[in-house]
Amino acid sequence: MNILVTGGCGFIGSNFVRLLLESDRSFRLVNLDKLTYAGNLGNLADLSGDPRYRFVKGDICDREVVDRIIAEESIDRIVHFAAESHVDRSIDGPAEFVRTNVVGTFTLLEAARSAWLGGGKDAGERRFLHVSTDEVYGSLGETGYFTETTPYDPRSPYSASKASSDHLVSAYCHTYALPVLITNCSNNYGPHHFPEKLIPLIILNALKGQELPVYGDGSNVRDWLYVADHCRAILTVLERGVVGETYNIGGNSEKRNLEVVETVCDILDEVAPPLSGNAPRRSLIRFVKDRPGHDQRYAIDAGKIRNDLGWTPEVTFEEGIRRTIDWYLANPEWSAAILSGSYQDYYSSMYSERLQERGGESAAPAG
Repeated sequence: MNILVTGGCGFIGSNFVRLLLESDRSFRLVNLDKLTYAGNLGNLADLSGDPRYRFVKGDICDREVVDRIIAEESIDRIVHFAAESHVDRSIDGPAEFVRTNVVGTFTLLEAARSAWLGGGKDAGERRFLHVSTDEVYGSLGETGYFTETTPYDPRSPYSASKASSDHLVSAYCHTYALPVLITNCSNNYGPHHFPEKLIPLIILNALKGQELPVYGDGSNVRDWLYVADHCRAILTVLERGVVGETYNIGGNSEKRNLEVVETVCDILDEVAPPLSGNAPRRSLIRFVKDRPGHDQRYAIDAGKIRNDLGWTPEVTFEEGIRRTIDWYLANPEWSAAILSGSYQDYYSSMYSERLQERGGESAAPAG
C-alpha cells in the first residue's frame, strides 16, 4: 500500500500513523498536514526517521500539492483525517470549517478521481477513506442509537461542514464510481489530544489547580472511544471494508460530561501530587453558560462494523482514561509546548466570560 494520510500530525491522525509504523505491514506512508494550531510535528518526532514515512507540509485545499503527492508516491490509499473539528471554534468562526472540511475534501476527491479514474482507468484496489463524526446525525433523546441509516441532522457549523463532506464523498462514489469508504465515530480520547477538548482540558487544569469549566449542568451524554481502538477500526475498514459503505465506530461507553470530569478528578487525586490543603479536585468544578445548540446525547450502534468486519473496542473507559492520564503525567513537556500564548488567548476568550456570567458556580466544555 502507498498511503496518503491527511492531517497526520493531529490527534487521531498521529495515532493512526503510529499504529501503521509500529505494525509489520508493508507500505509507504505520506503525511500531508498544514500544521495549523492543532497539528504538531512533536506527535511523531520519535518516528520521523522511519524510511517508510514522509512528511509534507501543505494544505489539502492546494490541488497542485495533492496532485504531486499522488503522482510521485503512486498513492493507492487515501485516509482523510484533516479537518477543523472543535464545535466552539466553528461557532466563533465558521468560514474556516467550510473551507477545510468542505472545500478541502472536494479537492482531495477531485485529485483522486483524476489520478485513479482519468482516461477511463479502473480504480482497481484503490481506496479513499473519509473519517467523519457521529455529530452529523444531530442529537438523541434519552434512548436510541445512531446507525448508518440515521438521517443527517447537524446542529453546529462544525457538524454541518462534516455532513457536507460526507455527502460529497458519497456522491463521488455514486456519480463517478470512486472507491470510497466513510466512518463516523463517537468522541475520542487518549494521548496527544489537543487541550481544547474536554478530557485533556480537565486533566491539565486539574493538575494546575485551575477551575474546571463544565457547560450547562453537565448532563450532556457522549459515547467515549479510546483513540487506539478507533485507529484499529479505521485500518480494519481500509483493509476489509466494502466500497461505498459507511461504518459507525463507537466505544460502548456512554458517560455524562460531569461524570467524566469527576472521574478524571478522582484519579488525579490518587496518582498526582495533591492540591494545596489537600482539597479534592472536584472542588475546582464550575458550571458555565452552555454552548449554543449544545446536543444533548450521542450514542453509536456499532453493530455493522462488529458483525461485518469483526471489530470491537478493546479498551474500556476505565482503562483508557487511566492510560490517558498516565500519558499526560509522563509528558509534561508536550503540554507545556501546546499551552502557549495563542492557546491561552483562545481559552480566555472562550471560557472566562462564561465563568463570570455564571458567577463561578461549582462543576468543561465537551464535543
